[in-house]
Amino acid sequence: MECTVRWVEGRTFLAETGSGHLVAMDGAPEAGGRNLAPRPMELLLAGAGGCTAFDIVMILEKGRQAVRGCEVRLEAERAPSDPKVFTRIRFHYVVRGRGLDADRVERAVKLSAEKYCSASIMLGKTAELEHTWEIVEEA
Repeated sequence: MECTVRWVEGRTFLAETGSGHLVAMDGAPEAGGRNLAPRPMELLLAGAGGCTAFDIVMILEKGRQAVRGCEVRLEAERAPSDPKVFTRIRFHYVVRGRGLDADRVERAVKLSAEKYCSASIMLGKTAELEHTWEIVEEA
């Protein structure tokens, strides 16, 4: 895996991923940024959310569950001084579908948290992770 990050101007940076995609990042105005794009740490958190959501959907689909939606709401706390690593991250999953089995949803969350989601497992080296979930039945 590779990525190249280039400084554009001010505190704006453009990342080109190894798969050829572009992602912009910017700083807060008080840090010299123009608030044009997400902060790098926001992208790190979003990446963990995307990684675990991917796992949940894949695990439930392989288990023949009628999953129709998966949303992960993340709340993170950071250390007060540098390096301001994440110290606590709460993952709350809202899984939508028809007749979803609660035990299978719980299993999918545990498998993602403990085995498959590289991003969140890596963040768990500095942060306390909490995982909660709910099922929303769809007609």
